Amino acid sequence: MSASELKIVSKEEAVSIVKSGDRLFFQGAAMTPTTLINALCDRHHELNDVEIVQMHTEGEAKYMQEPCNNAFKLSAFFVGKNVRDGVNNRNGSYIPIFLSEIHWLFRRGLMPLDVAFIQVSPPDKHGFCSLGVSVDVTLPAIQTAKKVIAQVNPQVPRTHGDGIIHVSSIDMAVEIDEPIFQAHLGAPTDNDLKIGNYISDLIDDGSTLQMGIGNIPNVVLNNLGNHKNLGIHTEMFSDGVLPLVKNGVINGSKKLIENGKMVTCFAVGSQELYDFIDDNPQVTFKEAAYTNDTAIIRQNPKVVAINSAIEIDLTGQVCADTIGTYHYSGVGGQMDFIRGASLSEGGKAIFGLPSITAKGHSKIVPTLKGGAGVTTTRAHVHYVVTENGVVNLFGKSLKERAKLMISIAHPSQQEALAAAAFERFGYVE
Repeated sequence: MSASELKIVSKEEAVSIVKSGDRLFFQGAAMTPTTLINALCDRHHELNDVEIVQMHTEGEAKYMQEPCNNAFKLSAFFVGKNVRDGVNNRNGSYIPIFLSEIHWLFRRGLMPLDVAFIQVSPPDKHGFCSLGVSVDVTLPAIQTAKKVIAQVNPQVPRTHGDGIIHVSSIDMAVEIDEPIFQAHLGAPTDNDLKIGNYISDLIDDGSTLQMGIGNIPNVVLNNLGNHKNLGIHTEMFSDGVLPLVKNGVINGSKKLIENGKMVTCFAVGSQELYDFIDDNPQVTFKEAAYTNDTAIIRQNPKVVAINSAIEIDLTGQVCADTIGTYHYSGVGGQMDFIRGASLSEGGKAIFGLPSITAKGHSKIVPTLKGGAGVTTTRAHVHYVVTENGVVNLFGKSLKERAKLMISIAHPSQQEALAAAAFERFGYVE
Protein backbone atom coordinates (compact mmCIF):
# COMPACT_ATOMS: atom_id res chain seq x y z
CA MET A 1 0.00 0.00 0.00
CA SER A 2 1.40 3.40 -0.97
CA ALA A 3 1.20 6.50 1.18
CA SER A 4 -1.64 7.75 -1.01
CA GLU A 5 -3.84 4.69 -0.52
CA LEU A 6 -6.24 3.71 2.22
CA LYS A 7 -5.95 0.40 4.02
CA ILE A 8 -9.42 -1.00 3.35
CA VAL A 9 -10.56 -3.69 5.78
CA SER A 10 -13.80 -5.23 7.00
CA LYS A 11 -15.70 -3.45 9.75
CA GLU A 12 -14.90 -6.35 12.07
CA GLU A 13 -11.17 -6.01 11.49
CA ALA A 14 -11.35 -2.23 11.86
CA VAL A 15 -12.94 -2.31 15.30
CA SER A 16 -10.74 -5.19 16.49
CA ILE A 17 -8.09 -2.58 17.27
CA VAL A 18 -10.09 -1.45 20.32
CA LYS A 19 -8.96 -3.01 23.62
CA SER A 20 -10.43 -3.05 27.10
CA GLY A 21 -9.51 0.12 28.97
CA ASP A 22 -9.14 2.20 25.81
CA ARG A 23 -10.50 5.73 25.43
CA LEU A 24 -12.37 6.27 22.13
CA PHE A 25 -13.56 9.38 20.32
CA PHE A 26 -16.64 9.34 18.10
CA GLN A 27 -17.18 12.02 15.46
CA GLY A 28 -20.69 13.36 15.85
CA ALA A 29 -23.75 15.09 14.45
CA ALA A 30 -24.49 14.24 10.81
CA MET A 31 -21.10 12.55 10.47
CA THR A 32 -21.63 9.95 13.20
CA PRO A 33 -19.76 6.78 12.03
CA THR A 34 -22.67 4.45 12.74
CA THR A 35 -21.27 1.43 10.88
CA LEU A 36 -18.12 1.42 13.00
CA ILE A 37 -20.01 2.12 16.21
CA ASN A 38 -22.44 -0.76 15.66
CA ALA A 39 -19.62 -3.13 14.74
CA LEU A 40 -17.84 -2.17 17.94
CA CYS A 41 -20.99 -2.77 19.96
CA ASP A 42 -21.12 -6.29 18.51
CA ARG A 43 -17.87 -6.91 20.44
CA HIS A 44 -19.32 -5.80 23.78
CA HIS A 45 -18.95 -9.29 25.30
CA GLU A 46 -15.17 -9.17 24.66
CA LEU A 47 -14.57 -5.73 26.17
CA ASN A 48 -14.77 -3.89 29.46
CA ASP A 49 -14.06 -0.44 30.80
CA VAL A 50 -13.96 1.20 27.36
CA GLU A 51 -14.48 4.97 27.68
CA ILE A 52 -16.21 6.86 24.88
CA VAL A 53 -15.85 10.63 24.57
CA GLN A 54 -18.05 12.57 22.18
CA MET A 55 -20.16 15.57 21.41
CA HIS A 56 -23.67 14.78 20.16
CA THR A 57 -24.04 11.67 18.04
CA GLU A 58 -26.97 10.58 15.90
CA GLY A 59 -28.39 7.07 15.86
CA GLU A 60 -29.49 4.72 18.60
CA ALA A 61 -26.20 4.76 20.57
CA LYS A 62 -26.21 1.04 21.35
CA TYR A 63 -23.19 1.55 23.61
CA MET A 64 -25.50 3.15 26.17
CA GLN A 65 -28.06 0.34 26.01
CA GLU A 66 -28.11 -3.11 27.57
CA PRO A 67 -26.17 -5.32 27.27
CA CYS A 68 -23.52 -3.13 25.59
CA ASN A 69 -23.45 -0.66 28.45
CA ASN A 70 -21.68 -3.25 30.59
CA ALA A 71 -18.60 -2.81 28.39
CA PHE A 72 -18.77 0.91 27.65
CA LYS A 73 -18.95 4.10 29.67
CA LEU A 74 -19.58 7.55 28.26
CA SER A 75 -17.95 10.89 28.97
CA ALA A 76 -20.15 13.35 27.10
CA PHE A 77 -19.37 16.96 26.25
CA PHE A 78 -23.01 17.32 25.17
CA VAL A 79 -26.03 15.23 26.09
CA GLY A 80 -28.38 14.28 23.27
CA LYS A 81 -31.60 12.31 23.48
CA ASN A 82 -29.93 9.04 22.49
CA VAL A 83 -27.57 9.05 25.52
CA ARG A 84 -29.60 11.08 28.02
CA ASP A 85 -30.75 8.17 30.14
CA GLY A 86 -27.26 6.70 30.25
CA VAL A 87 -25.66 9.94 31.31
CA ASN A 88 -28.18 10.37 34.10
CA ASN A 89 -27.67 6.79 35.30
CA ARG A 90 -24.59 4.70 36.02
CA ASN A 91 -23.18 4.34 32.51
CA GLY A 92 -22.16 7.86 31.69
CA SER A 93 -21.24 11.29 32.90
CA TYR A 94 -21.37 14.82 31.56
CA ILE A 95 -18.32 17.06 31.28
CA PRO A 96 -19.32 20.74 31.53
CA ILE A 97 -16.99 22.61 29.20
CA PHE A 98 -17.18 25.36 26.61
CA LEU A 99 -17.09 24.02 23.07
CA SER A 100 -14.21 26.41 22.39
CA GLU A 101 -12.05 24.68 25.02
CA ILE A 102 -12.59 20.97 24.35
CA HIS A 103 -9.58 20.87 22.04
CA TRP A 104 -7.31 21.60 25.00
CA LEU A 105 -8.28 18.29 26.59
CA PHE A 106 -6.81 16.50 23.58
CA ARG A 107 -3.93 18.76 22.63
CA ARG A 108 -2.68 19.25 26.19
CA GLY A 109 -2.82 15.55 26.93
CA LEU A 110 -5.46 15.91 29.62
CA MET A 111 -7.64 13.33 27.86
CA PRO A 112 -5.36 11.14 25.70
CA LEU A 113 -7.20 9.25 22.99
CA ASP A 114 -6.38 5.70 21.97
CA VAL A 115 -8.70 5.47 18.96
CA ALA A 116 -10.83 7.90 16.96
CA PHE A 117 -13.79 6.75 14.85
CA ILE A 118 -14.64 9.13 12.02
CA GLN A 119 -16.47 9.30 8.68
CA VAL A 120 -14.85 10.85 5.61
CA SER A 121 -15.23 11.33 1.89
CA PRO A 122 -13.16 9.16 -0.46
CA PRO A 123 -9.69 10.57 -1.07
CA ASP A 124 -9.14 12.95 -3.96
CA LYS A 125 -6.35 12.46 -6.51
CA HIS A 126 -3.88 13.90 -4.00
CA GLY A 127 -4.88 11.48 -1.25
CA PHE A 128 -6.91 13.89 0.88
CA CYS A 129 -10.26 13.03 2.46
CA SER A 130 -12.79 15.47 3.88
CA LEU A 131 -14.27 15.33 7.37
CA GLY A 132 -17.50 16.50 5.78
CA VAL A 133 -19.89 18.60 7.80
CA SER A 134 -18.42 17.97 11.27
CA VAL A 135 -14.96 19.45 11.87
CA ASP A 136 -15.74 20.94 15.34
CA VAL A 137 -13.66 18.93 17.87
CA THR A 138 -13.00 16.09 15.44
CA LEU A 139 -9.90 17.76 14.02
CA PRO A 140 -7.96 17.94 17.33
CA ALA A 141 -9.18 14.43 18.18
CA ILE A 142 -7.71 12.83 15.08
CA GLN A 143 -4.54 14.89 15.35
CA THR A 144 -3.83 13.44 18.79
CA ALA A 145 -5.39 9.94 18.75
CA LYS A 146 -3.00 6.98 18.57
CA LYS A 147 -5.13 5.30 15.91
CA VAL A 148 -7.69 6.71 13.46
CA ILE A 149 -10.35 4.45 11.97
CA ALA A 150 -12.56 5.85 9.22
CA GLN A 151 -15.66 4.80 7.38
CA VAL A 152 -15.28 6.12 3.84
CA ASN A 153 -18.49 7.25 2.23
CA PRO A 154 -18.92 8.83 -1.23
CA GLN A 155 -22.06 10.59 0.05
CA VAL A 156 -20.03 12.71 2.49
CA PRO A 157 -19.81 16.30 1.20
CA ARG A 158 -16.32 17.56 0.50
CA THR A 159 -16.02 20.75 2.51
CA HIS A 160 -13.59 23.63 2.27
CA GLY A 161 -11.59 24.81 5.24
CA ASP A 162 -9.57 22.87 7.81
CA GLY A 163 -11.44 19.56 7.73
CA ILE A 164 -8.97 17.81 5.44
CA ILE A 165 -7.12 14.64 6.39
CA HIS A 166 -4.55 12.76 4.32
CA VAL A 167 -4.97 9.02 3.91
CA SER A 168 -1.60 8.52 5.60
CA SER A 169 -3.22 9.69 8.83
CA ILE A 170 -5.91 6.98 8.64
CA ASP A 171 -4.83 3.61 9.99
CA MET A 172 -7.74 1.56 8.66
CA ALA A 173 -10.85 2.29 6.65
CA VAL A 174 -14.20 0.65 5.98
CA GLU A 175 -16.10 1.43 2.78
CA ILE A 176 -19.80 2.27 2.91
CA ASP A 177 -22.20 4.09 0.59
CA GLU A 178 -25.22 5.58 2.33
CA PRO A 179 -26.74 9.01 3.06
CA ILE A 180 -25.44 10.85 6.08
CA PHE A 181 -27.92 11.86 8.78
CA GLN A 182 -30.56 14.40 7.78
CA ALA A 183 -32.65 16.61 10.07
CA HIS A 184 -36.13 17.83 9.19
CA LEU A 185 -38.23 20.21 11.28
CA GLY A 186 -41.97 20.33 11.79
CA ALA A 187 -44.07 23.42 11.24
CA PRO A 188 -43.41 26.34 13.62
CA THR A 189 -45.94 27.02 16.35
CA ASP A 190 -47.72 30.34 16.79
CA ASN A 191 -45.29 31.15 19.60
CA ASP A 192 -42.32 30.28 17.38
CA LEU A 193 -43.63 32.74 14.78
CA LYS A 194 -44.11 35.52 17.33
CA ILE A 195 -40.68 35.02 18.90
CA GLY A 196 -39.01 34.82 15.49
CA ASN A 197 -40.73 38.01 14.38
CA TYR A 198 -39.53 39.91 17.44
CA ILE A 199 -35.96 38.68 17.00
CA SER A 200 -35.81 39.49 13.29
CA ASP A 201 -36.78 43.10 14.13
CA LEU A 202 -33.61 43.35 16.23
CA ILE A 203 -31.32 42.44 13.33
CA ASP A 204 -29.72 45.27 11.36
CA ASP A 205 -28.34 45.25 7.84
CA GLY A 206 -24.70 44.16 7.81
CA SER A 207 -25.07 41.89 10.83
CA THR A 208 -23.06 38.68 11.31
CA LEU A 209 -25.35 35.89 12.46
CA GLN A 210 -24.93 32.97 14.83
CA MET A 211 -27.93 30.71 15.02
CA GLY A 212 -28.50 27.00 15.18
CA ILE A 213 -31.16 24.59 14.02
CA GLY A 214 -34.78 24.93 15.08
CA ASN A 215 -38.07 26.54 14.25
CA ILE A 216 -37.30 29.87 15.92
CA PRO A 217 -34.01 30.39 14.00
CA ASN A 218 -35.79 29.41 10.78
CA VAL A 219 -38.59 31.91 11.40
CA VAL A 220 -35.98 34.60 12.00
CA LEU A 221 -34.20 33.75 8.76
CA ASN A 222 -37.47 33.65 6.82
CA ASN A 223 -38.09 37.25 7.90
CA LEU A 224 -34.75 38.60 6.68
CA GLY A 225 -35.44 38.58 2.95
CA ASN A 226 -35.35 42.39 2.70
CA HIS A 227 -32.12 42.74 4.70
CA LYS A 228 -28.77 43.49 3.10
CA ASN A 229 -25.22 42.25 3.46
CA LEU A 230 -25.68 39.72 6.23
CA GLY A 231 -22.86 37.35 7.18
CA ILE A 232 -22.52 33.99 8.91
CA HIS A 233 -20.00 33.15 11.62
CA THR A 234 -21.54 30.41 13.68
CA GLU A 235 -21.07 27.14 15.49
CA MET A 236 -23.52 25.43 13.17
CA PHE A 237 -26.18 26.18 10.60
CA SER A 238 -28.98 24.44 8.76
CA ASP A 239 -31.32 24.85 5.80
CA GLY A 240 -32.76 28.20 6.86
CA VAL A 241 -29.81 30.10 5.39
CA LEU A 242 -30.20 28.70 1.87
CA PRO A 243 -32.83 31.11 0.48
CA LEU A 244 -30.92 34.10 1.86
CA VAL A 245 -27.68 32.94 0.26
CA LYS A 246 -29.39 32.33 -3.09
CA ASN A 247 -31.00 35.79 -2.98
CA GLY A 248 -27.73 37.53 -2.07
CA VAL A 249 -28.93 38.66 1.36
CA ILE A 250 -26.19 36.60 3.00
CA ASN A 251 -22.96 37.56 1.27
CA GLY A 252 -20.52 38.24 4.11
CA SER A 253 -19.41 41.53 2.57
CA LYS A 254 -19.34 43.38 5.90
CA LYS A 255 -17.44 40.73 7.84
CA LEU A 256 -13.91 41.52 8.98
CA ILE A 257 -13.05 37.87 9.69
CA GLU A 258 -13.29 35.58 6.63
CA ASN A 259 -14.87 38.28 4.49
CA GLY A 260 -17.37 36.85 2.04
CA LYS A 261 -17.29 33.42 3.66
CA MET A 262 -19.85 31.52 5.71
CA VAL A 263 -17.87 30.17 8.65
CA THR A 264 -19.00 27.22 10.75
CA CYS A 265 -17.65 24.13 12.51
CA PHE A 266 -20.54 21.79 11.71
CA ALA A 267 -23.84 21.65 9.86
CA VAL A 268 -26.96 19.50 10.07
CA GLY A 269 -29.91 19.55 7.70
CA SER A 270 -31.38 18.16 4.52
CA GLN A 271 -29.76 16.68 1.46
CA GLU A 272 -30.31 20.05 -0.22
CA LEU A 273 -28.11 21.63 2.43
CA TYR A 274 -25.37 19.05 1.94
CA ASP A 275 -25.51 19.49 -1.83
CA PHE A 276 -25.08 23.24 -1.33
CA ILE A 277 -22.10 22.71 0.97
CA ASP A 278 -20.37 20.13 -1.22
CA ASP A 279 -17.22 21.60 -2.80
CA ASN A 280 -18.51 25.13 -2.14
CA PRO A 281 -15.68 27.60 -1.43
CA GLN A 282 -18.25 30.04 -0.04
CA VAL A 283 -18.55 27.83 3.06
CA THR A 284 -15.54 27.40 5.34
CA PHE A 285 -15.48 24.66 7.98
CA LYS A 286 -13.14 25.34 10.89
CA GLU A 287 -12.60 23.61 14.20
CA ALA A 288 -14.58 24.86 17.19
CA ALA A 289 -11.47 26.35 18.77
CA TYR A 290 -11.63 28.93 15.96
CA THR A 291 -15.34 29.43 15.29
CA ASN A 292 -16.14 29.74 19.01
CA ASP A 293 -13.18 31.88 20.02
CA THR A 294 -14.67 35.02 21.57
CA ALA A 295 -11.65 37.05 20.48
CA ILE A 296 -12.39 36.13 16.86
CA ILE A 297 -16.17 36.42 17.06
CA ARG A 298 -16.08 39.95 18.46
CA GLN A 299 -14.01 41.27 15.55
CA ASN A 300 -16.95 40.99 13.19
CA PRO A 301 -19.39 43.91 13.29
CA LYS A 302 -22.95 43.63 14.59
CA VAL A 303 -22.70 40.01 15.68
CA VAL A 304 -26.15 38.68 16.54
CA ALA A 305 -26.13 35.53 18.67
CA ILE A 306 -29.47 33.76 19.08
CA ASN A 307 -29.69 31.10 21.75
CA SER A 308 -32.34 29.26 23.75
CA ALA A 309 -32.85 28.28 27.36
CA ILE A 310 -34.65 25.72 29.49
CA GLU A 311 -35.46 28.40 32.06
CA ILE A 312 -34.44 31.92 33.03
CA ASP A 313 -34.92 33.35 36.49
CA LEU A 314 -36.16 36.83 37.36
CA THR A 315 -32.61 38.18 37.64
CA GLY A 316 -31.55 36.84 34.22
CA GLN A 317 -29.69 33.68 35.16
CA VAL A 318 -29.95 31.20 32.29
CA CYS A 319 -30.11 27.44 32.58
CA ALA A 320 -29.81 25.76 29.20
CA ASP A 321 -28.29 22.36 29.97
CA THR A 322 -30.13 20.80 32.93
CA ILE A 323 -33.60 20.36 34.37
CA GLY A 324 -32.73 20.63 38.03
CA THR A 325 -30.02 18.02 38.50
CA TYR A 326 -31.09 16.08 35.37
CA HIS A 327 -28.60 16.59 32.55
CA TYR A 328 -30.51 17.45 29.42
CA SER A 329 -28.05 18.90 26.89
CA GLY A 330 -24.78 20.78 27.40
CA VAL A 331 -23.02 24.09 27.75
CA GLY A 332 -21.93 23.92 24.12
CA GLY A 333 -21.05 27.23 22.53
CA GLN A 334 -23.69 29.40 24.16
CA MET A 335 -21.33 31.41 26.34
CA ASP A 336 -18.73 31.66 23.57
CA PHE A 337 -21.18 33.45 21.29
CA ILE A 338 -23.17 35.35 23.89
CA ARG A 339 -19.94 36.98 25.05
CA GLY A 340 -18.60 37.42 21.52
CA ALA A 341 -21.78 39.14 20.37
CA SER A 342 -21.89 41.38 23.42
CA LEU A 343 -18.35 42.57 22.77
CA SER A 344 -18.88 43.04 19.02
CA GLU A 345 -19.36 46.62 17.81
CA GLY A 346 -23.13 46.96 17.52
CA GLY A 347 -23.61 43.30 18.49
CA LYS A 348 -26.66 41.80 20.19
CA ALA A 349 -26.82 38.72 22.40
CA ILE A 350 -30.36 37.32 22.34
CA PHE A 351 -32.20 34.55 24.15
CA GLY A 352 -35.41 33.43 22.46
CA LEU A 353 -37.79 31.04 24.21
CA PRO A 354 -41.51 30.45 24.73
CA SER A 355 -42.74 31.78 28.06
CA ILE A 356 -44.37 28.48 28.98
CA THR A 357 -43.94 24.79 28.15
CA ALA A 358 -46.51 22.62 26.43
CA LYS A 359 -47.31 21.17 29.88
CA GLY A 360 -47.98 24.62 31.33
CA HIS A 361 -44.74 25.15 33.23
CA SER A 362 -43.34 28.67 33.18
CA LYS A 363 -39.90 29.03 31.62
CA ILE A 364 -39.48 32.31 33.48
CA VAL A 365 -39.07 31.36 37.12
CA PRO A 366 -38.43 33.08 40.48
CA THR A 367 -35.24 31.03 40.93
CA LEU A 368 -33.67 28.25 38.94
CA LYS A 369 -34.56 24.72 40.02
CA GLY A 370 -32.46 23.19 42.76
CA GLY A 371 -29.27 21.77 41.28
CA ALA A 372 -29.75 23.52 37.93
CA GLY A 373 -26.65 24.65 36.12
CA VAL A 374 -26.12 28.34 35.38
CA THR A 375 -25.17 28.12 31.71
CA THR A 376 -24.99 31.89 31.20
CA THR A 377 -24.66 34.27 34.11
CA ARG A 378 -27.03 37.18 34.61
CA ALA A 379 -24.13 39.56 34.02
CA HIS A 380 -23.85 38.25 30.46
CA VAL A 381 -27.54 38.38 29.54
CA HIS A 382 -28.84 41.25 27.42
CA TYR A 383 -31.93 40.61 25.27
CA VAL A 384 -34.61 38.10 26.28
CA VAL A 385 -37.49 37.43 23.88
CA THR A 386 -40.69 35.47 24.38
CA GLU A 387 -43.93 35.48 22.43
CA ASN A 388 -45.00 38.30 24.74
CA GLY A 389 -42.27 40.78 23.86
CA VAL A 390 -38.64 41.84 24.11
CA VAL A 391 -36.66 43.11 27.09
CA ASN A 392 -33.04 44.19 27.46
CA LEU A 393 -31.55 43.45 30.89
CA PHE A 394 -28.20 45.12 30.26
CA GLY A 395 -27.41 47.65 32.97
CA LYS A 396 -30.61 46.93 34.88
CA SER A 397 -30.82 46.32 38.64
CA LEU A 398 -32.22 43.09 40.05
CA LYS A 399 -35.54 44.81 40.78
CA GLU A 400 -35.69 46.29 37.29
CA ARG A 401 -34.85 42.91 35.79
CA ALA A 402 -37.63 41.23 37.73
CA LYS A 403 -40.17 43.73 36.43
CA LEU A 404 -38.98 43.29 32.86
CA MET A 405 -38.96 39.50 33.01
CA ILE A 406 -42.47 39.43 34.49
CA SER A 407 -43.66 41.61 31.60
CA ILE A 408 -42.76 38.92 29.04
CA ALA A 409 -43.85 35.95 31.14
CA HIS A 410 -47.02 34.05 30.32
CA PRO A 411 -50.08 35.97 31.59
CA SER A 412 -51.13 32.97 33.69
CA GLN A 413 -47.81 33.09 35.54
CA GLN A 414 -47.34 36.82 36.05
CA GLU A 415 -49.24 37.09 39.35
CA ALA A 416 -47.21 34.30 40.96
CA LEU A 417 -43.95 35.75 39.62
CA ALA A 418 -44.88 39.20 40.94
CA ALA A 419 -45.57 37.73 44.38
CA ALA A 420 -42.19 35.99 44.34
CA ALA A 421 -40.49 39.22 43.29
CA PHE A 422 -42.22 41.14 46.07
CA GLU A 423 -41.14 38.56 48.65
CA ARG A 424 -37.54 38.74 47.45
CA PHE A 425 -37.10 42.40 46.61
CA GLY A 426 -40.02 44.20 48.21
CA TYR A 427 -42.03 46.48 45.94
CA VAL A 428 -41.05 46.10 42.29
CA GLU A 429 -41.94 49.21 40.36
